[in-house]
Amino acid sequence: MGAAKFDVEKFNGKNDFGLWRLKMGALLVQQWLQDALLGEKNLPSTMQENHKIELLEKAHSVIILSLGDTMLREVAKAKSTAELWLKLESLYMTKSLANRLHKKIKLYTFKMTSGMSIEEHLDHFNKIILDLENIDIAVSDEDKAILLLTSLNASYTNMKEAIMYGRDNLAFNEVQSILHARELQKQEGSKEESDLATGDANTTITPSIV
Repeated sequence: MGAAKFDVEKFNGKNDFGLWRLKMGALLVQQWLQDALLGEKNLPSTMQENHKIELLEKAHSVIILSLGDTMLREVAKAKSTAELWLKLESLYMTKSLANRLHKKIKLYTFKMTSGMSIEEHLDHFNKIILDLENIDIAVSDEDKAILLLTSLNASYTNMKEAIMYGRDNLAFNEVQSILHARELQKQEGSKEESDLATGDANTTITPSIV
């Protein structure tokens, strides 16, 4: 059986670095190259020298080929896999005070915009959470659940009250599941209404014969 082929979208500085980093790490694992991220000095001493060189060169080329031209220019001087990886993290996962505050403010002020589906809203919310986790800022499960609920618009008021009261704990995954289920119900309801409307429009009236 041939090896499965996995493609990772090139990181160009505009797409999500956190997701690209996650996928890139998975790709290196699939190709048995993940040890290259440890750096040459931290590779197992039992590994043969020619194997080390091959491992490091392959991993380096895989990452290089997964970067857009603009990114390549920024990290061109990084010669090793570990140096290249750390350079990208320092550029796009900076833990500076300004970046930490920016991402925290983004989370605490995040609100559902008009016309946005719940799936889109959840995706934006989870991106903010992942960006925070990538710079070692942990948000408790209960806080994530509360922040998600308070970010919803007025159409979710009754549902929010039902979820937040009358229980001993609040789990983020449970809130997400409830929101997905509600959206599914809305979609099914809209489809049924559409089917009924289509059926009524297609109904033909046979004139009675007197």
